[in-house]
Amino acid sequence: MYRVREILRLHYELGLSDRAIARAQGLHHTTVGELIRRFETEGGQWPLAPDVTDAALHRWLYRGNGGRPKRRPEPDWAQIHAELRRKGVTLQLLWQEYRAQHPDGYQYSRFCERYQQYVKTLDVVLRKTYRPGETCLVDYAGATVPIVHPKTGVVQAAQVFVAVLGYSNYTFAELHPQQTTAWWITGHVHALEYFGGVPKLIVPDNPKPLVSHVERFEVQLNRSYQEFAAHYGVAIVPARPYKPRDKAPVEAAVLLVERWILAALRHERFVGWDRAQQRVRELLDRLNHRPFQKWAGSRRTLWEEERRALAPLPATPYPYAEWRTATVHRDYHVEVDRCYYSVPYSLVGQRLDIRVTATQVECFHAGERVASHPRDPQTRWHTRPEHMPPHHQAVQEGWDPAYFRRRAATIGPQTAQLIDTLLQRAVVPQQVFRRCYGILSLAQRYTPAILEQAAQRALQAEAFTYPAVQAFCAALAAAPAAAPVRPSHPNVRGAAYFQPPES
Repeated sequence: MYRVREILRLHYELGLSDRAIARAQGLHHTTVGELIRRFETEGGQWPLAPDVTDAALHRWLYRGNGGRPKRRPEPDWAQIHAELRRKGVTLQLLWQEYRAQHPDGYQYSRFCERYQQYVKTLDVVLRKTYRPGETCLVDYAGATVPIVHPKTGVVQAAQVFVAVLGYSNYTFAELHPQQTTAWWITGHVHALEYFGGVPKLIVPDNPKPLVSHVERFEVQLNRSYQEFAAHYGVAIVPARPYKPRDKAPVEAAVLLVERWILAALRHERFVGWDRAQQRVRELLDRLNHRPFQKWAGSRRTLWEEERRALAPLPATPYPYAEWRTATVHRDYHVEVDRCYYSVPYSLVGQRLDIRVTATQVECFHAGERVASHPRDPQTRWHTRPEHMPPHHQAVQEGWDPAYFRRRAATIGPQTAQLIDTLLQRAVVPQQVFRRCYGILSLAQRYTPAILEQAAQRALQAEAFTYPAVQAFCAALAAAPAAAPVRPSHPNVRGAAYFQPPES
């Protein structure tokens, strides 16, 4: 649903055409035009009010089908073109087979017309012309740079990120440890800072860290990548899969980086990343200042002309955020990196979108933020009282710290100390009420004496969880009992009493 808002942003803020927006979003240009027409017909105004959610915007624009014309099933023109090469196969025969599978398909005349249109697109190469400040293309080079870890001596293959401006061919390159989403976006941020501005379009390939879903006419970008685009006010237009001509400038830039930078470093040995990055930057500046062979100037001089057409950088760089999904547990918490963060209890069982930054954890439901917590890996439980149900806030079933302490004292001092430790360690006492109840109930399942010994072991091992205490109880219960001592008493008859008398 957030795609509707993105289309409106690209139209009203960047002024992109319907076809450019369609390429960026993986849609047909008529779909984009229809959405903008609906928005203006309904009296919409951009920017939207802060309280308009994605779900409400979608419901407002799409109240029904609206009598859309029926789409004809499209034949597989590549397969039809291949079949026509076979002896005796005609276009009419293929149309008859097509209509047998799709009775509501094209008529024969339209079928032939569509095929002729397809044939005209074969073996056609379009030479793209890039305008100043319009396009930036990004990719990774195939070659790597070996870097030695200064402490362990392990050699790591550094990946080479490359970005280039389409008009000036002004090139940026730096080394990354791996090709993850975080490093892809970090390379984008550093490249825009190096270029000194923001272009209208960024053209990547279709890497899995950036593109979550790829089909023939559909490209779904990673949420973090979409957020990066919105922060810088840029449109993302991925190149078609297996179509290197769509990103020819960056393919050429990768080749130049491999020849003029990586080849020059082939005899150098780098211990640590700092020196390697410095050498890449030195050779990169030399490449950008290198004069053209066939016309005057260099990439640097063309960049000085193109820089005036770039949009200014935002006040702050994009803070990388990772998007995840999580289901709300029965205790109205979601798990993020082995830590638990509370959300409103009414969302128990719901699937939430989690936005994780270096300092914050935000939880979203249906596009709306429902909870926000400071990210602190040292604290396992993060619970806000307003997220708890009323009966938890008011103490459920008479449970309170004093209740559990009184009940533990009736079992023994070790159990009392264990329960007191649990209650003191909890940020909110209600977090451990169920754990305390479970531990105390072990006295009924086993015996108070066994629970006392298990509590002593748990305190020594600092294992304050129910499974740990239950495991100690099970081990103690399974231990063989000591042989009982026979009491000495004059009325107790021994084995000799049952021996037969001597004859």
